[in-house]
Amino acid sequence: MPIKIPAGLPARKTLESENIFVMDLERASSQDIRPLHILILNLMPTKIVTETQLARLLGNTPIQVEMELLRVSTHIPKNTSVEHMITYYQTFDEVKDKYYDGMIITGAPVEQMPFEEVEYWEELCEIMEWTKTHVYSTFHICWGAQAALYYHYGIDKVPLPEKLFGIYEHTITHKGSILFRGFDDVFLVPHSRHTTIRKEDILAVKELKILSESDKAGVYAISTDGGTQIFITGHSEYDTLTLEGEYLRDKNANLPIHVPENYYPNDDDTKMPRNTWRSSANLIYSNWLNYFVYQSTPYDLSAIPSFRKK
Repeated sequence: MPIKIPAGLPARKTLESENIFVMDLERASSQDIRPLHILILNLMPTKIVTETQLARLLGNTPIQVEMELLRVSTHIPKNTSVEHMITYYQTFDEVKDKYYDGMIITGAPVEQMPFEEVEYWEELCEIMEWTKTHVYSTFHICWGAQAALYYHYGIDKVPLPEKLFGIYEHTITHKGSILFRGFDDVFLVPHSRHTTIRKEDILAVKELKILSESDKAGVYAISTDGGTQIFITGHSEYDTLTLEGEYLRDKNANLPIHVPENYYPNDDDTKMPRNTWRSSANLIYSNWLNYFVYQSTPYDLSAIPSFRKK
């Protein structure tokens, strides 16, 4: 089924070139189907890249999805034009009276700062509180997961001795997890972060369960019972060359950075990296949309508050 994105969004040409069915408003309105309404709070610096990455994964399922983009009003992006933000993004004031089947809160390049010092922290807290009554299932990525675990459960991030940077093997901890239904026993995920979450801190919170871990990257996936909140510490949405872009950026700026682990053939950065995580990335988003959103959300989205209390 198709994904409906804002008209004119740059991601459209890329998605159509990959044979992902993108639908416009006129075509969508002619179908007697209630699409899943998914809101994306995009905190990443490269907005258009992230829009495309997430739209690609949300559009590669049998479920019709209508994607909306949200920005924080207390921060002006440096790498995306004002015109793009005004044209395709809404502010919280514009969406706060609406209800959504699902929401994605992305990572952000602020992980080495205390949460309270982040420019838009208060606004983000307001949005995260709002998700508890206006969104059925919220999918948090990397720093977005750390921020939500801190806000909702008081779990703080801790610094790593060096940046966790590369592609790492993961296994399923909670064997009955439907988020990982159909996964191989071992699967690969990209990580790019300076901080982590301690396993013992998660285990101390009875509302949380660990779904997947990595010997090298630590806890990967955490969920509340019923999946109304999901926390993912890696970046399965990354394109093949995303890690390379980050690596070359830091290398050219003379910042401390090592070759991404398990990324280039034989760790040789003169060779073309191989994408070894694409299938698991598609599967985790497909499972989230199917089991935690499509099969769980009430048809009448305004009933979400009562459903969330069950």
